[in-house]
Amino acid sequence: MRSKGVLSYLLIAFGLAWAAVFVAHAVLGWSMADPVTQLTMALPMAFGPAIAAVVVRRWITREGFADAGLAPRLRAAKRYYLIAWLGPVLVLAVTVGLAAALGLYEPDLADLPGPAALLVLVAPVVLTPVFWGEEFGWRSYLQQRVGRSPARAALITGLVWAAWHYPLVLTDYASYASPLLGIVTWTSLIVAQAVILAWLFLRSGSVWVPCLAHAGNNMVIGTLSAALLTDAGGLDPAAADLLGLVPLAAICAWILLTGRLAPSTRESAEAKC
Repeated sequence: MRSKGVLSYLLIAFGLAWAAVFVAHAVLGWSMADPVTQLTMALPMAFGPAIAAVVVRRWITREGFADAGLAPRLRAAKRYYLIAWLGPVLVLAVTVGLAAALGLYEPDLADLPGPAALLVLVAPVVLTPVFWGEEFGWRSYLQQRVGRSPARAALITGLVWAAWHYPLVLTDYASYASPLLGIVTWTSLIVAQAVILAWLFLRSGSVWVPCLAHAGNNMVIGTLSAALLTDAGGLDPAAADLLGLVPLAAICAWILLTGRLAPSTRESAEAKC
């Protein structure tokens, strides 16, 4: 039943996303960088993994939602919410600082978009429900059903999650000079993020914590690093990816080497209550 569920989940999640990108970009000629296109594609792309997880849990394996981590657990998981909210700001600061130290970028506050403060502090919180569309599929469902250990599960989920994004690299959504290099660097970033999101999910016992972190990753790290390093600094997105990978890889190393990629006994007990 687990194999049947995982296969069904992958077919639905990939089928919805890849078919939508093909129709929108290759058939209709829409720009994937256009916010209107992205909004139109929200259901099959942004919510495709959640749709797949709901269909599998409810009608294919009929296993229900007991292990889905739907409870917010605001009090019990408050420190992980704080990490998920402010962590992306720290990663962005280290990334930009590293670029400046290497002489790849000269810091200039004028390079920041006007509503930068809103992007940093408000947007991740407001958009957390949107990223449930992915996290309910990747962390809440797939991660718990692949691999023989939490570390392997996180890495496998990260690789699958990266592959799910690949069609976007081949469109105007990304501006990599070399699409092949872009796939390599983007995969590295996504796998690193998957390890961190896996840790947040397992430790907090709530899918809403990685939803918040995922929102911060896209709105803070993704949007502002692109504005500073790619648009203003002139770096190829692949180079910006590698710079961002440095702090993410350091966090992953800390999580993996200290054995933190598992729910603590106390938090597991609280999650069952």
